[in-house]
Amino acid sequence: MIRSGVPRSSTATAILLGLVSALFFSTTFVVNRAIGLAGGHWVWTAVLRYAWALVLLGGWFTIKGTLPQVLSAFRRHAAFWVLAGSIGYGAFYASLSFASTRAPGWIVACTMQFTILASPIVLRMFGARVRRSGIALLLLIFAGIVLVNLDHRSASSTAQFLGVMPVLIAAFAYPIGNQLVQEGRNGGRGWIPALDDPISADASARVLLMTIGSVPFWIAVLLLPHTPVPTTQQVVGTLIVALCGTVIGTSIFLVARQSAGRDPNLIAKVDATQAGYTAFSLGGEVLFLGGALPGPVGVVGLVLVLGGLAVYTTTAK
Repeated sequence: MIRSGVPRSSTATAILLGLVSALFFSTTFVVNRAIGLAGGHWVWTAVLRYAWALVLLGGWFTIKGTLPQVLSAFRRHAAFWVLAGSIGYGAFYASLSFASTRAPGWIVACTMQFTILASPIVLRMFGARVRRSGIALLLLIFAGIVLVNLDHRSASSTAQFLGVMPVLIAAFAYPIGNQLVQEGRNGGRGWIPALDDPISADASARVLLMTIGSVPFWIAVLLLPHTPVPTTQQVVGTLIVALCGTVIGTSIFLVARQSAGRDPNLIAKVDATQAGYTAFSLGGEVLFLGGALPGPVGVVGLVLVLGGLAVYTTTAK
């Protein structure tokens, strides 16, 4: 597994790690769309991902002999981990899973790029100062997101278009959950505890801690109306997503974020690299699911998203 207890990386390294994590994250959108097309219920898609993550990560730390340390760290700040996990994993992924039944995966991925606007807002909520010069680029990227969705709407029903709106919840939930943990790793303040347990220096351990914390949320989700049993495709698909998206992708992303230290502008850049999974998801859906390429308006929107991302992540403070 990946450890983040290393000296602070350069901006280029942090951004590269962010893009690599985006590549692994993109499997989430492609696989979820495949499950949705096959009729799998979104509740099972959401719950099974984190059930698998719990098994995979729990097994890994059991083999390493450090699971007791992880559980001790959880018990020490249980309320915090439940809050961070319920927001950063629960609200985030339940929203994405629901949206995957309403729209193509790359559309959901592109709409999720609203998180690059949400990230500076979240950082300011935590008292960080984010450069205002980058706001124009973020708005440009957001304009691209709007165009992509308008292009999709021209070929789909209004119900499908509105179906991706829960992604806006996910766009805020993900950076809030991650920033809660980062504040704790940076010493904590106010009601946020200092996460100084040695095991929490391991990015994969933090993923497991948030996964354990999200369990009450997933129990509540299972109380919603859904099919009695998941499909075989869901069981296999969610295993792939758990491995690529949660165990590998999220661990790399947390390393990238932690390497940014307390620099809110670099953190915002790392968060913005997640716009890359729009292109990765589009390519995966076209190659593996026979998805349609975007129309002219969608192409313009995609160019704005990826071009804005390139400029934003390579400009100086």
